[in-house]
Amino acid sequence: MMSREPSAVPPASTDSCFSLILDCAGKQLDLGSPQVMGILNLTPDSFSDGGRFLNPDVALKHALHMVEEGAAVIDIGGESTRPGAQPVSVDEELDRVIPIIERLAQAIPVPISIDTNKPLVMREAVSAGAGMINDVMALRELGALEAAAETTVPVCLMHMQRKPRTMQDAPHYGNVVDEVRRFLRQRLDAGEAAGIARHNMIVDPGFGFGKSLEHNLILLKELQALDELAAPVLVGISRKSMVGSILGDLPVNERLMGSVAAAVVAVMGGAAIIRVHDVRETVDALKVASAVRSAI
Repeated sequence: MMSREPSAVPPASTDSCFSLILDCAGKQLDLGSPQVMGILNLTPDSFSDGGRFLNPDVALKHALHMVEEGAAVIDIGGESTRPGAQPVSVDEELDRVIPIIERLAQAIPVPISIDTNKPLVMREAVSAGAGMINDVMALRELGALEAAAETTVPVCLMHMQRKPRTMQDAPHYGNVVDEVRRFLRQRLDAGEAAGIARHNMIVDPGFGFGKSLEHNLILLKELQALDELAAPVLVGISRKSMVGSILGDLPVNERLMGSVAAAVVAVMGGAAIIRVHDVRETVDALKVASAVRSAI
């Protein structure tokens, strides 16, 4: 069991009820202003960049490039969570992510996030140098709550209906904002009951995970409704089908401008972290959005 103690130090002065500096295994993530999380998928089947970074040297180079472009955290995933994605074994996921985390932890000054729902992968990734857990299942897998609590690193809890293979099978909500907010509150409470410090939890409404285009648009429009959870909000919309649909069914590689626009809308709605494929463009856009938001 790891003995690292969590800590969060408020910044000098901010206008946000949840702004703080997260200790991600000794590397800081300052949420006093919106930050960009760069995506590094070590998978053959992710919807946008599947197969591009299977070579460890190519993956490392891309991560370093994203940090140079302004990424404040790098999110590493070894299992695709796109609609219809097939699960991979624990051993296969470990083989994909651990060597890269070990190399990257020594090479970059920013935190590494592990995108996984498997308890053993969480533990091994943090031992290898990851400083955050990003779980699309919101720690609902058996043993995940306990594993996350043992690592003492910050954790992101995401909303999703069903599981990746079935999440887009006619998703339905009475009130999508209320139901997502209620779910996230329950997971925050479950995390706290398991021993995870409240200040160490982030929430993600899960755009594209068990939601129609209309559900996604309503959530984005009413993102500030999550403020009452008093937790930083992570938003991942980058290159997703909702962007392609809005722009006339554009293919994945033509969704940059729409993704950046959605990121700006999310930040104006209070998002603290934006998870993206295109770092430099998003960083520049968020600087403008953050300046405007601070001036209000």
